[in-house]
Amino acid sequence: MNDQVQARNTSAGLTIWLTGLSGAGKSTLAALLTDRLREQGQAVEWLDGDVLRRNLGRGLGFSREDRFENIRRAVYLAGMLNRHGVITIVSVISPYAEMRSYARQALPGFVEVYVDCPLPVCEARDVKGLYAKARSREIPAFTGISDPYEAPADPELTLYTAEQTPEECIEELISWLTEHRLYPM
Repeated sequence: MNDQVQARNTSAGLTIWLTGLSGAGKSTLAALLTDRLREQGQAVEWLDGDVLRRNLGRGLGFSREDRFENIRRAVYLAGMLNRHGVITIVSVISPYAEMRSYARQALPGFVEVYVDCPLPVCEARDVKGLYAKARSREIPAFTGISDPYEAPADPELTLYTAEQTPEECIEELISWLTEHRLYPM
């Protein structure tokens, strides 16, 4: 576990950063975790990658620089929420290790959760047809197909969504947070 998370002030917020391929289950897990924490009376906000891009990332493309700018904006917003004691759940692909390192350094209560799911399973789950479009080159620079995804080398937790139900993943995450005295807060 990183020292920043271990030493965090309990009155400060916490950022749970869900990273993984498109279709891995980040948004599903984020929605379930948000609901669970709200039911427990926690102040929590969910920053979803698609929603952030639509509302705060207009004009940004999918170049490495634009993707990093999108992450900078998510980190800024998460930090602002954290300063007010809000648990922030961020579900973004964040494909490059450098992006996640930036988030870790900028957010004192940063917990990286790798939502690990094999590419074929992600493709099978793809209701938007994005992987098919990427494979037919309709979408250039698509993470996992024509653009890299650098899997986290040392996340605080890895959830295997092809092997576990979303509910089992949330139980594992809550157990991890409890074990590391980050939950309940």
